[in-house]
Amino acid sequence: MIRIASRAVGAGAPPLVIAEMSGNHNQSLEHALRIVDAVAGAGAHALKLQTYTAATMTLDLDQGEFFISDPASLWKGASLYSLYEKAHTPWEWHEPIFRRCRELGLIAFSTPFDASAVDFLQSFEVPCYKIASFENTDLPLIRKVAATGKPVIISTGMATLAEIGEAVATAREAGCRELILLKCTSSYPANPASSNLATIPHLRARFDCEVGLSDHTPGLGAAVASVALGATVIEKHVTLRRADGGVDAAFSIEPAELRQLVAETHAAWQATGAEHYGPTEEERGSLVFRRSLYVCEDLAAGDVLTAHNLRAIRPGLGLPPKHLEQLLGKRVARAVKRGTPMSWDLVA
Repeated sequence: MIRIASRAVGAGAPPLVIAEMSGNHNQSLEHALRIVDAVAGAGAHALKLQTYTAATMTLDLDQGEFFISDPASLWKGASLYSLYEKAHTPWEWHEPIFRRCRELGLIAFSTPFDASAVDFLQSFEVPCYKIASFENTDLPLIRKVAATGKPVIISTGMATLAEIGEAVATAREAGCRELILLKCTSSYPANPASSNLATIPHLRARFDCEVGLSDHTPGLGAAVASVALGATVIEKHVTLRRADGGVDAAFSIEPAELRQLVAETHAAWQATGAEHYGPTEEERGSLVFRRSLYVCEDLAAGDVLTAHNLRAIRPGLGLPPKHLEQLLGKRVARAVKRGTPMSWDLVA
């Protein structure tokens, strides 16, 4: 169990639900603050930003590898620079957004994409840092973040097991003592069939840390299923309305869906429980509705028990049905009324 701000993260606590704003603010601080209000109203636990500028991400070129021409991409026809210029959260917005989060009881933090962003976020005393999937091989950045001593969350999208191992080793060697890995599929939106959630318990066992899910699939199914496999953190992109558009709107959930996500992942956590056999406390009252052996005809002393006068019926106050064959052919020791639960003392 670890802690992020006031929130416990681990198997003994409900999943930490993180709402990712990303570029869904649509270049409006007012819109961004409305997202914060909606996230808090939906019952999520944390809100995450992304801290970068277009210039810290790429070069201002619009040709070759700096231009998105993939016809399957949500961002086809944009240069990397123009995309990041549109999607980035202006650094001067961080203070009012973080302040609103504090007022509403939300944990607020961010994903830094370079060293200057880490230094900037340190001035806000953020409670943790997130390393994005596309940066999980940027070992100098991981080292810089880990050296802060804050909990570190690393998304594992695209990473091989060896690359995850390097990222984890780098973080721990640089001072990270509280680590969370997020299983992630870095396609937008992601196909549930490509989620491979069975990796979650393997990550936990292999790296001895908390594990969660950064989910880009439509709907809530993958996130809820991940909790049953041990996910203790759920991250999901959030927008006010997908119809408003925005760089990430197509794979983001709306506030009503976020509220449902919080409720359903909490229920999945409760339902997972522990290994258990036999009746629970809640089930004990239902034992009476099992079948058991009852005398079904009035019997005189010495009468023989047969398949007609001794049957397995409800309720469950008589001997278990497994004793039926053992009892057939035996005589009753005294007169027995119809509706009497069978017990051993009735047999001669």
